Amino acid sequence: MYALDWSPLWLSLKTAVCTTLIVFLLGLAAAWQTGRLPARRQLFWDSIFTLPLVLPPTVTGFFLLWLFGTNGPLGRLCRELLGFSFAFTWAGTVLAAAVIAFPLLYRSARAALEQVDPDLAAAARTLGMGEAAIFRKVLLPNALGGLIAGAVLAFARSLGEFGATVMLAGNIAGLTRTLPLAIYSSAAAGRWQEAALYAGAAALLGLAAVFFLNLFLYRSSKKREG
Repeated sequence: MYALDWSPLWLSLKTAVCTTLIVFLLGLAAAWQTGRLPARRQLFWDSIFTLPLVLPPTVTGFFLLWLFGTNGPLGRLCRELLGFSFAFTWAGTVLAAAVIAFPLLYRSARAALEQVDPDLAAAARTLGMGEAAIFRKVLLPNALGGLIAGAVLAFARSLGEFGATVMLAGNIAGLTRTLPLAIYSSAAAGRWQEAALYAGAAALLGLAAVFFLNLFLYRSSKKREG
C-alpha cells in the first residue's frame, strides 16, 4: 500500500506557528510605533507595511530572492556573519510566509489599537504612567481581541503561502515543500489522489483556524454584552 508522505503537513504547521509568533511581535510593534507618528508619515509607513498584501506573491518572492539569495546583499551578509542562508532552506519558508502574512497582522493591530478609547491612555498619563507602561497595561489588554484575530488570519495565510515560498525556498521534499507546494507537485505529476489528500488537509486546517476565530469573536461579544 502506498504510504502518503505527511512531512509537508508538519512542515506547514511548523512554518505557520513560527511565522505567527514572528509577525505578531513585529506587526504589533510596527502598528504601535506607526500610530504615534504624524499623519503624513503614517500614510507612508502604512503603504510600505501593506505592500506585500497587494503585490503578487511571486513578485514579493522575487525581491526576497534578490535580497536574501546566495549572492544577494543580505544573503551574503547572513552567510558571512551568521553562517546560514535563507535561500532554499526552511528558514526561507518562514521568511517568505512572514513577509506575506505580516500585513494582515499589522492592519489588524492598527485597527485594534485605534479602537481603544484614547481617554484611557490620557487618564493613565495623568497618573504618571510612561508610554511603555500605557502600552502594556492599557492598550494591549483592550486591543487583545483584534490582535488575536489578526494572529489567526496570519496563521491561516502562512499555511497557504505558495508564490513567495517557491521563489525563495524552492520546492525541496522534506525541507521546504509545504502543503501548497505538495499539492502543486502531486497534481503536476498526475497523482490526483495524493493531491486531493493534501488539499483536504489544507482545507481542514483553514476551516479549523476560521472556526477558532469565529468562536473567539462570539465569546468576546458575549462577554461584552454580559
